[in-house]
Amino acid sequence: MTDLKLGILLWSQAATWPELLDAAKRVDRLGYDHLWTWDHIYAIFGDPYQPIVEGWTTLAAWAMATEQTRLGLLVGANTFRNPGLVAKMAATLDNISNGRGILGIGGAWFELEHEEHGIDFGSGFGQRLDWLDESVGAMRTLLDGGTVTSPPGGRYAFKNLRHQPPPIQRHMPILIGGSGEKKTLRTVAKYADMWNAMGTVEMMSHKVDVLREHCAAVVGDRVHARRQADDSRLPGRGGAGLEGGDRAQPHADVQGRGRRHVLEWDARADRGPPRAVRRPRLPDGHLGAAGAVRRRDVGAIRRRGEAAPGRQPGLIRRLPRPTANARREPWP
Repeated sequence: MTDLKLGILLWSQAATWPELLDAAKRVDRLGYDHLWTWDHIYAIFGDPYQPIVEGWTTLAAWAMATEQTRLGLLVGANTFRNPGLVAKMAATLDNISNGRGILGIGGAWFELEHEEHGIDFGSGFGQRLDWLDESVGAMRTLLDGGTVTSPPGGRYAFKNLRHQPPPIQRHMPILIGGSGEKKTLRTVAKYADMWNAMGTVEMMSHKVDVLREHCAAVVGDRVHARRQADDSRLPGRGGAGLEGGDRAQPHADVQGRGRRHVLEWDARADRGPPRAVRRPRLPDGHLGAAGAVRRRDVGAIRRRGEAAPGRQPGLIRRLPRPTANARREPWP
């Protein structure tokens, strides 16, 4: 059975900073595995101008106030910041938290934030998802200690970009949010260690099938590239990334919704992660179709699971990184 983990998502709208700090300490004290916040500069419900605090700054403060729970954005807005800066911020968070950081990122959707802050919103979702793909590839390389030079014609213009210090984790996980079938899931297959998406079990079953196709295509692309040049270096190292052709296994997480269980979890959040769900015996329908995500092209792998209940909770399924030829230790 998969090893289920639980987390809490705390939104900063309608809350003061002392309340958010106290809540984070409580989440850590109760033993939850993950603590998330969002990345908005305007509130997304009600008055957009109500008090709200910034996400990355919040994570840094939480890192100093907690000891065990892992920390991340669910999810960061790629449009807000240069991806080189985001990789630096993520590595810094990982150092502050002693290896508890997760880099959560998505294409961004709230137009008002961009319009009033003068942030380029692009021509539509398609362009923003192209930017996301380019960004995550650069972030993965930087977090893994590589050097990034942008190809011509892209959104960014990095030149021999590299960072120190590296993250504490030997492989800092990247979570990608979104479920667009043509572009987002392709990026998930290429780079993600975790995938955040929402929908019914039926919807997620379809998304998983699409993701499986992208994963197979990514593996095929990399195998073809390795045949062309065994010593080539391909960008990225995340879920499906490989370097020098030595790792070719994609990974993803799936968050499906089971409304009944979500309500139960919300009601029990203050009690801490119950032991009964650490190794759950839940119906297959609740686990959704994530169990079907496996990489036949690269062999069977052991599965693990994560859950992130909170204001927008659901089940997340995670596939571990490959052990063959890997120099990364398993995640805690």
